[in-house]
Amino acid sequence: MPRKPRIHFPGAVYHVMLRGNAGDPVFFNDQDRFRFYLFLQQAIEKFHCRIHGFCLMDNHIHLIVQVAEIPLSRVMQNISLRYTKWINYSQGRVGHLFQGRYKALLIDADAYLLQLVGYVHLNPVRAGMTTVPEQYRWSGHLAYLGRDEISWLTTDWVLSQFSPNLARARQGYEEYVLNHLEEGKQAKYHSGTVEGIILGEDHFAEEALRHVACDMAPRYSVVDIVSGVCQAYSVDIEQLRATGKQRPFTEARALAACMVLEAPHLTLTELGKKLNRTVVPLGRAARKLAQRIEKDPELRKRKTEVIEVLKKAESQT
Repeated sequence: MPRKPRIHFPGAVYHVMLRGNAGDPVFFNDQDRFRFYLFLQQAIEKFHCRIHGFCLMDNHIHLIVQVAEIPLSRVMQNISLRYTKWINYSQGRVGHLFQGRYKALLIDADAYLLQLVGYVHLNPVRAGMTTVPEQYRWSGHLAYLGRDEISWLTTDWVLSQFSPNLARARQGYEEYVLNHLEEGKQAKYHSGTVEGIILGEDHFAEEALRHVACDMAPRYSVVDIVSGVCQAYSVDIEQLRATGKQRPFTEARALAACMVLEAPHLTLTELGKKLNRTVVPLGRAARKLAQRIEKDPELRKRKTEVIEVLKKAESQT
């Protein structure tokens, strides 16, 4: 059975579900849960995504993730691989931790985010682990109530639906969740309303499905990115291939590496062959430049120039 397509666009919100292999545990102690928190926080910083809600159960995980430019697949690959390595190391084991690929449901956040956050945070109640959600530590519920500090959790979108006053918003959220305490499992939050990949009305689904073709097919090649970088920096490829550490050339190479890393269908190995470089220094340069881009408007402008070059070239083909 073919995989369902992943739909990506900046700002998209997903209900992500990760299950333990063969239903086995994915958390063995609180240290594991705190380590998963750390990986979430680092993914947010690296990929500029947001987490609007979550629940860590013994053998599965619920996340409500909003992406930026980088697709969900890259975000989840980073989190799941790093956490699997942690568990294999700490438990002295090898092999897969999670049951196949994660499941992700694109949601119409304007219509369903509040409902989904409440539903996810009520997961321990539905599982019979507690009678009220605030008795369960490993979800975002207590942070929404202001009783736990989780700096990386985004709560303002949901809370703002109740009141501009934070105390009243938290009270409204708490009352909303308690009003749904007896609600059982809802299939729509697991399998959606359209194609098994979307939770939303027809107009949202139609708009979202337009992104499938772009998401399924690679838009740019390594050659395209190198060409765009050369044009933005007014250099040629031989200068990028040359040895030495002249700043315009090293920065251009680093930007090319950074953009390749953001493209799920491209690899630094391909770029390395093109520029006569090895993967490790390219990756190191890309990570350093990504940190600089966050703080340097000129670098962001330069990256935007490359993207515009790529879009222009694409429109002419």
